[in-house]
Formats: sequence, C-alpha cells, structure tokens
Amino acid sequence: MTDAGGLVPYLAELERKVSEHHRLAFQSKDGESDWQLLLEEGEMKVYRREVEEDGIVVDPLKAQNVVKGVTAHEICHYFWDVDIRMEWETTVEIVKLVEKISDDTVVVYQTHKRMWPTMQRDSLFVSSIRQVDTGDDEGPSWVVCNFSVDHPSLPVSNKCVRVKLNIGLVCQTLVTPPADGQPITRDDLSCKIAYAAYVNPGGWVPASVLRTLAKREYPRFLRKFSAYVQGKTKDKPIMF
Repeated sequence: MTDAGGLVPYLAELERKVSEHHRLAFQSKDGESDWQLLLEEGEMKVYRREVEEDGIVVDPLKAQNVVKGVTAHEICHYFWDVDIRMEWETTVEIVKLVEKISDDTVVVYQTHKRMWPTMQRDSLFVSSIRQVDTGDDEGPSWVVCNFSVDHPSLPVSNKCVRVKLNIGLVCQTLVTPPADGQPITRDDLSCKIAYAAYVNPGGWVPASVLRTLAKREYPRFLRKFSAYVQGKTKDKPIMF
C-alpha cells in the first residue's frame, strides 16, 4: 500500500461507505413517499429523491436491475477498471489514474463533458472494489464504492468546478442450477444490480436541466453499460 497523497485517513471512511452501500442496496423504495419512481422498464427501476443544498440540486438516485448472462464480479470489474472506462463512459473527456493505494483501491481523476451554459466539471475520488459476505443463502456480493477525496497533486483549479460524489454499485450473482449436473453456462446466470448515486455538482446548474438530464441519462447508462459487459464477456470464461 502507498500513501503518497496522505489518503490513509480516508480508508476508514471507505469501509463505512462500503458497508452502508451494501446494507441499503436492495431495500425497496416502493411506497416511500420521498422517493419518486422515475422509470420502470422490465426488471429496471430508477428512483429519485429531490434534495437541494444551498440552492444546488443534489438529488440522490437509486436504481435496480437484473442483467442476464453475467456475474456480479464481472459487472463490478468492468465498472471499476480505469483502463477500460473510456470504452463505455460517454460523459467524461479524461480519465486518469492518480494513485494506486492497493490492488483493489485507487484514486481517479476525471474531467466531465461540459454541459452548456455551465462551467466544466471535474471529479477526484477513491474507487474501491471488493467482495462482501452477505451472510445469507444468496452468497457474497461484489461492491464498487467511489467517493470524493482531496489529493495534493490535483488541487481545485479555476478551469473546472469540482464535483463531490458518493456512488455505490452492489451486485449479486444468481444461478439457475443446470439440469442433470451439467456445467454452468452463461445461460444459467443473471446478476442483480443496485446502483446508488449522490452527486453535488459543486455550483449552479439549472434545476430543470439537471433533473431532466438525470432522468434520461441514468437509465441510458444502465442499459448501455449492461450491454457492454454482456458483449465483453460472452465468449470469455465465467468470472465468479
């Protein structure tokens, strides 16, 4: 483990956030008055809770989905791996690995595509992937947790507004046992996904624009990323 950026104090916070994302991941929001169901499409549900802080829209979003033919490890791996992020992430211009803290935890810097008429945004965050024991019959989950940090090599500049974020992706593999003891194939697999995002854009963005964009882009992201992972893994050995 390295700590060139003085990030060890963030590691306790990382453990707390991973635990929180995992605990809350698959709790239903149906019937909760402060959560709005934005979209229901097959297995996919996307919820939003309208929140403003100091006049800035910071609506938390939660989404759940089931993806066929992939595992929890595969979904989380492709979401976490910095080297391939530009293959599926269409909202950023630059992705940079700032520091490797350990084999499963890194610091990442991104610049995001500018949304007119606002200033361009950037983000700097710890990103960690790990397997978490659920303590039940469904087996372990895989979790990716991203949350904002400071780093001396990348102070806030006047060229971008620094976004603050806290994002959790929690996945569980579901297996339909093959008949007659046959080997498990991708036809027997599905992955239950829970995605939670809190993003503070760090400055003024028109509320109507931000909420319209979120309503459109979060479902689009889930569809596109899920299809991307299915395409990348279909001819590869299963990664449990």
